[in-house]
Amino acid sequence: MKTTKIIYWVSTGIICLFSLGALQMNSQMAIDGANHLLIPRYLGLEVSIGQLIGLVLLIVPAVPARFKEWAYVGYGIMYLTALNAHLAVGDAFVPYGIMPIVFFALLLTSYISFHKLQAAK
Repeated sequence: MKTTKIIYWVSTGIICLFSLGALQMNSQMAIDGANHLLIPRYLGLEVSIGQLIGLVLLIVPAVPARFKEWAYVGYGIMYLTALNAHLAVGDAFVPYGIMPIVFFALLLTSYISFHKLQAAK
């Protein structure tokens, strides 16, 4: 159980640290990235706000499991959509396609260890 708890907090912590980048949703780099992926500006803002909400839902232990489940779903959709968006505009797979897959794998690790911890309670 101790190992599962460490795996959960490390994988969840990495995901949440990466999500902190959403705080820069109004930076020129974020605007240029959304334009490159042909994403409307409002959608980029919605995704950034969703990331920040998901960060709070995943990191706060007092949040009910049902809300955490939906945060995992949202992050999963976001990472798979990011992979699809980069491939659709013709970006190279190695730097741009690998990152969503790595973070999706981290998300799955966090999700599986979360359920192991819930079953142990």
